[in-house]
Amino acid sequence: MTAAEFAECADGVFVLRYPVLDVNVTLVVGDGAALVVDTLSTDAQAAELAGAVRRVTRYPLMIVNTHHHFDHCFGNLVLSGGRPEGECAIWAHEEAAALLREHARSLQREWYEAYARSAPELAEGIAAVTVLPPNRTVHRESTVDVGGRAVVLRHFGRGHTAGDLLALIPDASVVVAGDLVEQGAPPGFDDSYPLEWPETIAALLPWLDGSTTVVPGHGALVGRDFVVAQHAELTALAWLIRDGHADGARPEKVAARSPFGAEASLPAVRRGFAELAGRA
Repeated sequence: MTAAEFAECADGVFVLRYPVLDVNVTLVVGDGAALVVDTLSTDAQAAELAGAVRRVTRYPLMIVNTHHHFDHCFGNLVLSGGRPEGECAIWAHEEAAALLREHARSLQREWYEAYARSAPELAEGIAAVTVLPPNRTVHRESTVDVGGRAVVLRHFGRGHTAGDLLALIPDASVVVAGDLVEQGAPPGFDDSYPLEWPETIAALLPWLDGSTTVVPGHGALVGRDFVVAQHAELTALAWLIRDGHADGARPEKVAARSPFGAEASLPAVRRGFAELAGRA
């Protein structure tokens, strides 16, 4: 399968919507430098991505990983040009960096097993990756100079994972949200913090106005109105979890009432119940 090409969504900001898992990659081009946000799932995908990047710019690259999931960071080694660890700046939140540094093998095995039957080619590619962890970490906020352009890397709180990192590009009115915002499919809740996710999105909203382009982790580009609507749905789910736990309801019954659907929401309900019971 051939990767999609980058399309310019703002001055010097390009988005590639990759067909496998419908993942978005963002490219920010400055004067003599460029930044890639997320690097896809496998060496083969990352090689296609690198070719697409070089059709836009030949500038040296920096990398940002929005979180630790394989489809957003397993292409790090290829995108860095295979250079020795530390030579290419790879940014991530400190929690995401720690997971990729300390638990990469077990995560790799988990994701291989998750896709072995449904997508064996993808699973084999995941298993074959040499994971290159980030070497620059963010606690709350850092600003990266991309050839004279300021890109703000900001952690607003826990949501999709413990280490969600957003890239804010003020001079282009673009926010790269990673999987904190999902379009075209329900959010992923497998290792989420569903009771905190609404607060994290609420902290993001003041950074958005009617002209802001939001790049979700997956799917089509959206705007502030979409994020506001998803915040309302996440808030509704969080209250369903709290009320269901207080009532002693079964997780399946609570998930069936979720705006995201029962199957997608069941992991969120179980994680929320565990947190409220003091087991998380």
